[in-house]
Amino acid sequence: MQIKNKNFNIPNTLTVLRIVLIIPFMCLYLGGHIRAAVLVLIIAGLTDALDGFVARHFNQFTELGQMLDPLSDKLTQGAVAISIAIRHWVLLPFLMIFIVKEGIMLVAGGILLKKGKKPCAAKWYGKLATILFYVTFVTILVMDVFQFYHQKTAILMLVITAAFMIFALLMYAREFFRILKSTDPEDQIDLAEVMDKKKRIKEN
Repeated sequence: MQIKNKNFNIPNTLTVLRIVLIIPFMCLYLGGHIRAAVLVLIIAGLTDALDGFVARHFNQFTELGQMLDPLSDKLTQGAVAISIAIRHWVLLPFLMIFIVKEGIMLVAGGILLKKGKKPCAAKWYGKLATILFYVTFVTILVMDVFQFYHQKTAILMLVITAAFMIFALLMYAREFFRILKSTDPEDQIDLAEVMDKKKRIKEN
């Protein structure tokens, strides 16, 4: 009997779409097509809201989705931050905060996987930081669209966003150490077993 691949569902498809949309966004924004780039980013933001809604209401949670969702957020945020910093160099320090934060979280996730532990799924504080990120950078993009870029406003919004990103990092750090010390089966993952299971699913 053929086993249905539970990873192939609407939430995961929306998450992958969000990753794919990074390419047209960067091409459009850096090419000077700001309005089209903003539209692409809004669509990406909608997929971020919809994937969680669908997963909760239709019980379509998967381990792959839990890992892809924060990854897609990081990639989208990175693309937006890099693109804007290229156009507005004064914002570069805030980009460095983002890079350091995401670099630390990426390394932490790798450590957990190496120890046979599940990386932390996206939490409310991470989602809040993501929402603030989108609001801040969409605002800057809109200022670019209508050509009324105001540096002090941009910096103020970025300071608030950076503060929440640092707060999220500290909260994730606490969760990291909890998982690292945990003996709860819910926090364990056997990558070899997961890969073998996926292989069997593909073969069937």
